[in-house]
Amino acid sequence: MKSMPTLQASGLAALCLIAMPVSATQAESQPKLTQPQQSFFAQIASHCGQAFAGKVVSDDSADSAFSGKALIMHVRECSDTELKIPFHVGDDHSRTWVITKTSQGLRLKHDHRHQDGSEDAVTMYGGDTASAGTDQRQSFPIDKASIDNFIKNGLTQSVTNVWHMAITPTTFSYQLTRENRDFKVDFDLTQPVALPPTPWGHD
Repeated sequence: MKSMPTLQASGLAALCLIAMPVSATQAESQPKLTQPQQSFFAQIASHCGQAFAGKVVSDDSADSAFSGKALIMHVRECSDTELKIPFHVGDDHSRTWVITKTSQGLRLKHDHRHQDGSEDAVTMYGGDTASAGTDQRQSFPIDKASIDNFIKNGLTQSVTNVWHMAITPTTFSYQLTRENRDFKVDFDLTQPVALPPTPWGHD
């Protein structure tokens, strides 16, 4: 019986620890998104586990590599802070879009793999949001690491890339713009399709 006060004290101490507010350091490490960015992320995440067919809606001749091929996006992996969306082009399963919450907003990266799962020389390129954006559209100007990687691999035409993603109740759009380049694919969110194969390099 004499041990009861000790147990009660321990229980109270534990409750106090649980009730303690998050420290300033912990709070600073949490992603800080604007309301439009939070809403945009949540709208994409609401389609987790589903795949959708798309079509090229831009008319740039450089997009011929996508002509006549099945274009499928698959909202495949979702967490509170990250979304992984493979983009399948026919039998090419090398591309995965990675959207991550950061301390500054949203980040878009392109994970490119070879069929054996190894990383492409040009991979994990992209950028961070530079503004609040809107609930339906976010833009990602290229970051310095991606510029350096493109230059290293002789892709100097890509150093001014800006990627855009947009979502409405019926359509998801992926767009790449730069001088003399405008590539855009629209996906129909009203008609889920059969799930595509596992993207290269992913379990």
